[in-house]
Amino acid sequence: MPFPIYEGEHWHLTLPLLTFAMGGAAAFASGKAIAQTWRPFWQVPLYMLALAAAVRFCHFALFEEPLLSLPSYLVDFAVAFAAAALGYRSVRAQQMGTQYGWLYRRSGPLGWRRLQ
Repeated sequence: MPFPIYEGEHWHLTLPLLTFAMGGAAAFASGKAIAQTWRPFWQVPLYMLALAAAVRFCHFALFEEPLLSLPSYLVDFAVAFAAAALGYRSVRAQQMGTQYGWLYRRSGPLGWRRLQ
């Protein structure tokens, strides 16, 4: 019985391996790179649209899953966006504490607070 949202016969292999491990790692690194170059957060989803298409192509090329499947593409995009947002926020919190130490302090791994 296939996964209802994710199409393909090998979803139990491809979802954790390609989507979460490889796609998530690439998205996390991309999110970090976007933050390290001080780009705004609105660019993250734009980059993840392209990365989700690349992950979808890997599913197609390696496991002969449908290439043009909107539900599967949306799952790939959601995983990539979540990982990229996590990478972006972790780097941005570190940057704000380091670059603007006189104004901000880190408060946890993903946040910062203003000094009084």
